[in-house]
Amino acid sequence: MTSAPLGNAAIAVLLPCYNEASTIADVVRDFRAALPQARIYVYDNNSTDGTALQAMLAGAEVFRERRQGKGHVVRRMFADIEADIYVMADGDGTYSPKDAEELVRTLVTERADMVVGTRRGVHADAGRQGHAAGNRVFNMLYRAIFGRDFTDIFSGYRAFSRRFVKSFPAVSAGFEIETEMSVHASRLKLPVSEIELDYGRRPEGSHSKLSTYRDGAKILWMFAMLMKETRPFAFFGTLSGGLMTGSLVFMAPVLLAYFETGLVERMPTWVFSLVLMLMSLLVLTAGLILDSLSRARSEQLRIHYLSMPAELARPQPVEVVRPAKHRQQRSQA
Repeated sequence: MTSAPLGNAAIAVLLPCYNEASTIADVVRDFRAALPQARIYVYDNNSTDGTALQAMLAGAEVFRERRQGKGHVVRRMFADIEADIYVMADGDGTYSPKDAEELVRTLVTERADMVVGTRRGVHADAGRQGHAAGNRVFNMLYRAIFGRDFTDIFSGYRAFSRRFVKSFPAVSAGFEIETEMSVHASRLKLPVSEIELDYGRRPEGSHSKLSTYRDGAKILWMFAMLMKETRPFAFFGTLSGGLMTGSLVFMAPVLLAYFETGLVERMPTWVFSLVLMLMSLLVLTAGLILDSLSRARSEQLRIHYLSMPAELARPQPVEVVRPAKHRQQRSQA
């Protein structure tokens, strides 16, 4: 990579790992070849197969995060490491380190805060059909709720600016951390970009840590929580609409009987429908109040984001050295 667009920018490659001893050494060496000016950091998450040792022998700086889960590791990495540009990938060898150069170049030239390497072969190589179907469903759900900024919210191959890393309030514990990153960028309307990259297969002896149903349920729960935090009016408005629909369903036959006979023949049903209606109005009111609070919190996050310097370290301008004869003429003048 040419150093001209980067200047003196410090680049950090972040590799969260759990039991990746069979692949991590090759990943570290390949990243060192692709980004020779970068520092490689491996965060071991309680591996039992010698991952930390293999990474250290390959030349990486190795640290440990004892809280189990990728979200805990990412939060620790973002807090510990100081750099201008961050490249995050997995240690399983499914992402090609050769593509890191393109990620960094895109981040710098497009002045983005996050560049996502979307996976070209993810649906064909998801390992199980459940993973591929889940990818499609969750990406469609994301675009419907949070916007159309991303087409592959689960990609673990990303480049970040310092602004993004130090303003990202990571709260996730596991694999749903990538979803939270995407929502953070969409919420603050940050400049982001995507480039399509090949997605490889795990080598023989390396096994995925994903569980189709368990992790899918966690991600779905994270979608609900992030919608509650970032779009509370839509979240509580949906609940209010459901309660109001139920109220009208129970109320309708009672009202029809009343208009025909002048009597309320099903008093318990009538009371229950009124309770549902009151609950619907209370939930809607809560959504309106929380929507104002959410907007205020978004403004605070935006101000915190803007308080950080935007520019990378740039090369100093070259001083034009004038010929001696020209300098002498100017001094005489």
